[in-house]
Amino acid sequence: MGANTATKIDRQQLSALLARELEAFAASHQRSRELYERAQSSLVGGVPMPWMMLWAGGHPVFAAEGSGARITDVDGNDYIDLALGDTGAMAGHSPAATAAALAAQGASGITMMLPTEDAVWVGEELSRRFKLGHWLFTLSATDANRTALRVARQITGRPKVLVYNYCYHGSVDEAFAVSSGGVTAAREGNVGAPVDLGETTVAIEFNDLAALEEALATEQIAIVLAEPAMTNMGIILPDDGYMEALRQLTRKHGTLLLIDETHTFSAGPGGCTTAWNLDPDLVTIGKSIGGGVPCGALGVSDSVLEQMFAQDDADYEDTGGIGGTLAGNALSSAAMASTLSSTLDKDCFAHTIPLAARLAAGVQKTIDSSGLPWNVTQLGCRAEYQFLPQPARNGTDAHASHDTELENFLHLYALNRGVMITPFHNMALIAPQTTAEDVDRHTELFAEAVSDLVN
Repeated sequence: MGANTATKIDRQQLSALLARELEAFAASHQRSRELYERAQSSLVGGVPMPWMMLWAGGHPVFAAEGSGARITDVDGNDYIDLALGDTGAMAGHSPAATAAALAAQGASGITMMLPTEDAVWVGEELSRRFKLGHWLFTLSATDANRTALRVARQITGRPKVLVYNYCYHGSVDEAFAVSSGGVTAAREGNVGAPVDLGETTVAIEFNDLAALEEALATEQIAIVLAEPAMTNMGIILPDDGYMEALRQLTRKHGTLLLIDETHTFSAGPGGCTTAWNLDPDLVTIGKSIGGGVPCGALGVSDSVLEQMFAQDDADYEDTGGIGGTLAGNALSSAAMASTLSSTLDKDCFAHTIPLAARLAAGVQKTIDSSGLPWNVTQLGCRAEYQFLPQPARNGTDAHASHDTELENFLHLYALNRGVMITPFHNMALIAPQTTAEDVDRHTELFAEAVSDLVN
């Protein structure tokens, strides 16, 4: 439990409220429970991926259908979906243009190990949006990040990656590291790390310029792997001038800068890279740009591209360990082309970002009127509340503020009344199909839940 969250909250009362919501969840999700129990004999943990077990009700909600900003589960419960597949469905569920493109491509070749015209258009569009002229495709942002790290080590000749404490960049081995007392080690619970993380990684706190310069001055860092705003432990925004200093220091010490826009794409059509006028050497992105179809992309600057192919011993076609048979497949390319051209465009963000501001303002009003030491942070069409009096400046502070019992209550309260927010986050994401009424319904339920807590 975070040190600040208990203010004005009776923990005994919280436990009773959570028990009430768990009982209601069990009564209205019997089919989901049956499927979860059935799956124990065939799926690890009863789910396709173990993180799906992290559900406030004790078992996941099994989905039947998603459309736009709505989900219906197997028990027939309908939800305003503010989770949106943890960003994968930022374009909404099955946006019409993407669904049509997938149907058409599915009938004319899903994967052929050959490029398509869609791929050319996507590369041109990503170049326009992110101001990096050269792209390759993967099946996830994780794959794109792994590729970027290999490229960086190859062209710099340096062994290490710099990351921030409690960051998340997919299942990249080098990123599951934290620093304590200046010593980098694997994060608690890291499964089967291939080597001591101190050999591959330097971890520091976000927004700590002194630690950044000290690490880069060793000239052992090939690349900084960074979200422009951290999103895994809640939204953590950079201090004024931090991103500019990061760029200056990486250039000073000959280190490449990678901006991971997978979640921060919520800032606008070109993510934070364009919105904040950043100038990275590499950009990675995934999830949302394919409308939920597995995809990822890595963009590189002219300079990086030149260095990639300047070394005769770098085999990017085969033994270099980059790519895969299905990377850049026709179906994913069609999904990215249709989603970027028809849904996640300028008009989309003109709708979704103001709604996120509306949600953040409504939640903050409730927090203020209740006297709770919490805050709300917004990044484009994404908003998230934290159990801290002021926004966290780094991952360690944000991590320490987590309060599982309190989160479970707030999540279940909303879920039991038809609003879904992201499990294991307090995050709401706005889709193009989300309405002001949807946002206000979440605000209403949040206020009711808080009232139960403090009165």
